[in-house]
Amino acid sequence: MSEHLLICPGCDAKNRVPSTRLQQVPLCGKCKAELVPSEALTLGGPKLDRLLANETLPLVVDFWAPWCGPCLQMAPVFSAAAGDMSGQLRLAKLDTEAHQAAAARFGIRSIPTLIAFHHGKEVARQSGALSAGQLRQWLESLKQS
Repeated sequence: MSEHLLICPGCDAKNRVPSTRLQQVPLCGKCKAELVPSEALTLGGPKLDRLLANETLPLVVDFWAPWCGPCLQMAPVFSAAAGDMSGQLRLAKLDTEAHQAAAARFGIRSIPTLIAFHHGKEVARQSGALSAGQLRQWLESLKQS
């Protein structure tokens, strides 16, 4: 049986979760928070680093800013996708205005930019706002690779 290592969005504890339980709303062994919530996680630089260093579930990060029109336009589409992909991919958002060092480290030159990570390594990147259909297609391609 395969399992995933997940970082709790509430208390940052490491949790081992069998793959077969990802769709069953697993809870953190320490604080009982949902480990795969149906909404996108909000990240800062240190939280992103912890996820990249420890998680085995693929992570897709939306690098955005609150003043960016296309970012705000894509936000509800990204949030809906987080619910649809719960347990398959972990979706998260990082405010580049508040966390400029993290944005610089990943070479974010335009926003919104989506970066997909697997086992801490970048595996795909997409810049520009996407429609619901385009985002779904891109996320589905990540699950197959």
